[in-house]
Order: sequence, then structure tokens, then C-alpha cells
Amino acid sequence: MAISIAIAEDNPFLLRAIRDKLDLYPEFEVVLVAQHGQDLLDQLEQQAHQPDLILMDIEMPTLDGILATVAVKQRYPSIKVVMLTVIDNHDNILRAIQAGANGYLLKEVRPPELQQSILDTLDGGAAMTPAVALKALQLLRQTPPPKAPADQPEVHLTKRELEVLQHLSQGKTSTQIAEQLFRSPKTIRNHIEHIYQKLQAHSRVEAIEAARKRFLL
Repeated sequence: MAISIAIAEDNPFLLRAIRDKLDLYPEFEVVLVAQHGQDLLDQLEQQAHQPDLILMDIEMPTLDGILATVAVKQRYPSIKVVMLTVIDNHDNILRAIQAGANGYLLKEVRPPELQQSILDTLDGGAAMTPAVALKALQLLRQTPPPKAPADQPEVHLTKRELEVLQHLSQGKTSTQIAEQLFRSPKTIRNHIEHIYQKLQAHSRVEAIEAARKRFLL
């Protein structure tokens, strides 16, 4: 089953560049293109099936990407939103995270990195280009660290989640896991997202490391 993607981008040349990158990967299907945030929301209301992920520009007329992200997350919480922009200042990164964005990429991102970022985001991760990740880290360092608990909280994974975790530790993709467990890729991605939430992880590597510390692997 193809991964459905929506794009919110007002610049036709940048839109074409984004579509060209996505067209390199047959697992992606662009199902919606919007010229600004309000256009995106209007089209989402008319969709029988919502997209899996939105690539969202920030600076757009009528309704910008930050405000559109807030609205999307309120109305369609299951849709992943990745900011795809040329702006990487601290203020926009912070506002995007606060709005509920699941990732933040710069438009210079190469096709393989864009592909992997989309897959990681759908698996429950938080995709960021290195420059953005550095600035996000700087923002976090400005926040006083929370007090560490005396013991790690106990984590309870279901039998299916443990199976999926085992496959993840073997380096398999969500599609490969779906084939092995006779489930849809979307179902497996949901399991992975639950695993990340329970282990308080943001990537496959973090999840595996956290699971090993708790002797789940």
C-alpha cells in the first residue's frame, strides 16, 4: 500500500522540486497539493481518506504553515506533519515544535534523506536535518533539565509490540515486518509508534537501546 502524502507549498518551482524528489520512490503517492494553509484545510475536509503525512512550508499566504499545523493537529491528530522550509531560525523551529510538527527539514534535503525522514516520521520518529537538529539541541540546552527519577519507569509492551521490536532490532523496515507478520504497513507503523511512546524514544536506535536497558531484547 502506497504512503499518501500531501504538500502545502505556494512556490510552483519549489513544489515541482519536491514532487520530483518524491517521484523517485514508488512507495510515495502525492494525493493533495495546496497553495497555502487554508487551501490545505479546505481540501482535507473534502478528502474521503486523509493522507499519512503532510510536507508543510512555513511562509505561505492566507494561513502560514505554523498555524496550519496547529489546525491539522487539532482536527486530524493521526496525520504526521513535517515542516519543509528554507527557514531554520530558532523562533520558527520552536514555534513548529510547539505547534505539533513531527519533523523539520530544509528544502535542500537530498532525495534519499527525504525518503528516510518520511519513513522515520511515520515510524514515530522526529526527522530533522542536521542544522535544524543542532539548533533544536541549543534550544533544549537553554531549558533547565528535569530531575531524573530514582528508577526507570516500568514498561509494558504487548506480545505483538515485542515481536515488532525484535524485528526492528534486526534492522528490518516496517514494510518487511508487515510482510513477515501478515499485517498492513500502517498497522506495523502504529505498533512502532506505540513502542516509541512507551520507551520514550524518538528513533529506532533509541528504542532498541532503551529496550536493551530494560532487558526487553
